Amino acid sequence: MRNSGSKTGGSRKAYSAPALEKGLEILELLASLGKPISTREIAEKLGRSKGEIFRMVFVLVEHGYLRRDAASDELALTDRLFEIGIRTPRPRELVEIAVPAMERLSDACGQSAHLVVLAKGETVVIATTAGRTEIVLSLRLGYRRPSVDATSGRLIIAFQDSKRRAQMMAEGLVVSRTAPNPRKLNDQLDEIARRGYLIAESRDVVGITDIGAPILDLNHHAIASIVVPYLNRHEEAPKHASVAKLVRETCREISKGI
Repeated sequence: MRNSGSKTGGSRKAYSAPALEKGLEILELLASLGKPISTREIAEKLGRSKGEIFRMVFVLVEHGYLRRDAASDELALTDRLFEIGIRTPRPRELVEIAVPAMERLSDACGQSAHLVVLAKGETVVIATTAGRTEIVLSLRLGYRRPSVDATSGRLIIAFQDSKRRAQMMAEGLVVSRTAPNPRKLNDQLDEIARRGYLIAESRDVVGITDIGAPILDLNHHAIASIVVPYLNRHEEAPKHASVAKLVRETCREISKGI
């Protein structure tokens, strides 16, 4: 009779699925690099032959997990894994609870709102609302940025215990575009945690003020954040403080529901 478990004291795997392992290695490699690369480079980095990688890449492209650039022939991840991820219970539950509250927020302040989580050092937009105004800034679902470079990411990292914060900072600094000083960054995170919210000029778009707050769990650790990219208009005075109050109230409402 076949032994379905591993041998006592041994390190051998009970089961082996070489094709699956190769596919996972490719996906994890591209996720860690964060940039498109060629089939040859994938094979070199994984220490496998170009032939076996080519076959696996073909399958991953066919199933929508990778996309191939027609000009350069380089490969990159699609949003397929993200789409699968947000259909799992925890993110789905968060989105289902958050979106109605975010819609009320957008209607009240006349601005869009983004629900953001962290994944491997990056922020990921998992829900957006636009309100009823003519002009808003709205990010596509799945939009990513290095966590330490983003208002939404800093809001989540700030509200963690020291060990988890250090881990999140390290992950974010690896992919950061601006490479902030870790000590200075930690001081800024302390200030965000003390204040409870963040109002800051957008790091990407001129004329936008990011206004955000964390969504906290029962241990007062952030599991997500909501950020309003406030469009500053010539014809009216900015209402940053009043919108910040609305964002914080919305985040507290969502925290109570999860």
